[in-house]
Amino acid sequence: MSAGLSILHCLRAPVGGLFRHVLDLAREQAARGHKVGIIADSLTGGEIADAAFRAIRPELALGITRVRMPRQIGLADYTALTATQMLAQHQRIDVMHGHGAKGGAYARLAAGRLKRAGSPIRAFYTPHGGSLHFEPGTIQGSLFLGLEQRLAAQSDGIIFESAFSERAYRAKVGAPPCPVRIISNGLLPADFTQHRPDPAASDVLFVGELRHLKGVDVLLAALAKVTQPRAPTALIVGAGPEAGAFKAEAEALGLGARVRFPGAMPATQAFPMGRCIVVPSRAESFPYIVLEAAAAGVPTLTTGVGGIPEITAGIDIPFLPAGDADALARQLQSFLVDPAALRSQATELRAHVQSRFTVERMASDILEFYAASGAYSAAA
Repeated sequence: MSAGLSILHCLRAPVGGLFRHVLDLAREQAARGHKVGIIADSLTGGEIADAAFRAIRPELALGITRVRMPRQIGLADYTALTATQMLAQHQRIDVMHGHGAKGGAYARLAAGRLKRAGSPIRAFYTPHGGSLHFEPGTIQGSLFLGLEQRLAAQSDGIIFESAFSERAYRAKVGAPPCPVRIISNGLLPADFTQHRPDPAASDVLFVGELRHLKGVDVLLAALAKVTQPRAPTALIVGAGPEAGAFKAEAEALGLGARVRFPGAMPATQAFPMGRCIVVPSRAESFPYIVLEAAAAGVPTLTTGVGGIPEITAGIDIPFLPAGDADALARQLQSFLVDPAALRSQATELRAHVQSRFTVERMASDILEFYAASGAYSAAA
């Protein structure tokens, strides 16, 4: 077995599935004897991120660093990039692993600077959707996908969490000039708990970032259409740039008494608060919320975008058309009338994901990919 690596994970926003992925991966790598650190934005995530960082900090030999990482491209990126480079240099990092568009940019640019100075550092990138959600030909798409093309040459390896993401990258960015590997997100044994709704649970639960991409507006429109056998209640869990707009939309649709917005909380805490979960996303990569809901046996209504069909492959699940409030309303009404079918489906999906998606397997595959791409001689 080779000596352990010094690994620095770089991400911008410590929220959502991307954040969970980094925490699970960092913790498992540290448990296998590697020195691991995390650098992330200092202004995002709130108390949930702070608590998660406090919990994992004792396990990370290279600690946690928070610096200002702006969402939009600007001059502040130079400061964040310089901080990332200096941290990697000081800690003598072997592997820089960037997550998401900004994290991937900082990691690869910082590693590139250090390589030019003679460092043997290696740079890896996991998109987690990120820039791949943009379309070529648009202003934002041209900017972000153009940057992806420039950064590809500075990658020692790219890890796609789904076959969908790899196809999207090839279509929008081009053929990667470095080794690539598809390594799906994984679950922990603790994720496999049996869903038991609270007596006062809402009929419908949403958990995710509150932005247009996630389809919250579609869910609200569907809720307004359903009145039989009763008008359903809903809990919209999360935070995001369009939270205010969605709250205003709920009021405009007359849903103020039926829909609550409690803010962000861990998915496992939210699951007992709903009788079924809805994932009405317009676009996804390989969403943790679908995996987590499946592991907990939560009845789920989801669109079939992105890598979601890769999670459910082999299970007969009727996907919702993205953006179709009428279709979602019909499915919600069916669940209210007869929830047994969706509960049975949830039981089948739970067993399916338990056999395929584990953090242990995910971490092993990523470490092996580091090794195959030259980070060290053999996976530890």
